[in-house]
Parts: sequence; structure tokens; C-alpha cells
Amino acid sequence: MLRAVLDTNVLVSAGRSRQGASFAVLQALRHRRFLALVSVPLMLEYEAVLKRPEQLQAGARDLGRVDAFLDAFCGYAQPVHLHVLWRPQTRDASDEMVLETALNGRADALVTLNTADFARAARRFNLNLLTPAVFLQGCLPPNRES
Repeated sequence: MLRAVLDTNVLVSAGRSRQGASFAVLQALRHRRFLALVSVPLMLEYEAVLKRPEQLQAGARDLGRVDAFLDAFCGYAQPVHLHVLWRPQTRDASDEMVLETALNGRADALVTLNTADFARAARRFNLNLLTPAVFLQGCLPPNRES
């Protein structure tokens, strides 16, 4: 099964709109079309960002719904222990945990809306860097539940 790390911006985008590729990526995860990889620092990042007041307001959610979403997300994810820290590789410190989860988990892809932020590191480590739309179109097996 394809193993992928989702950048926080994919979860944020999915929480703001059910129409885009980011939401479709989460639906593909729910249908077990790929395996999400997560680390403790990455889960903490997801939680911190999704619980920001502006994110709660934009998605019309409360803290309980965010907790329920993250609990469910963990049920579809494989934990990754960060044996090696590769810092610094990106311009944004919060991107480091996304990259380190992908590298330590031997991800097949890192899915992000900000490919430019990871481009240099992706080339260095030969990591597939994909937008949600490209990930859906070119990497995932067909949905058998349709």
C-alpha cells in the first residue's frame, strides 16, 4: 500500500472546503486507498494548527470536533518514530517535522500544497513531492467503494 505524509496545509484545506483535492485525499484515506504516516511532532502540529481560532471559525468547528477528527485520523495512520533528525532542510521550521516523518517512515510521497517549500529537500532525498490533485490522479489505486 502506498505510504504518504500529509502536510498540515492539506488538512487545513480539507477542513475549509469539501470541494477540493485536499478533502478528496482525506476521503481516499478513509477508504484505505493509501496509508498516512504520522509522528508525534506532526500530530501535535496538526492539532495546534487545526485548533487555532481562525481555523475553527473557517471550518465552523469546535475543539471537540477537531479532537474527534484527529482521533479518527490516527485510526488510518501508521506511527513513525523519528530515529534521525535531518534539520535544517527547509526554510520553515514547522515543515521540518513533515519532512522528517516522510524520511523516517520511508514515505512513497509527501503531499503538500506548498511544493516549493520542500523542493530542495525532496531532490536531495529523492522524495516524491506531490500536490493533492496530482497524488489523487497519478498515485492512488481506483476507489472500489464507488
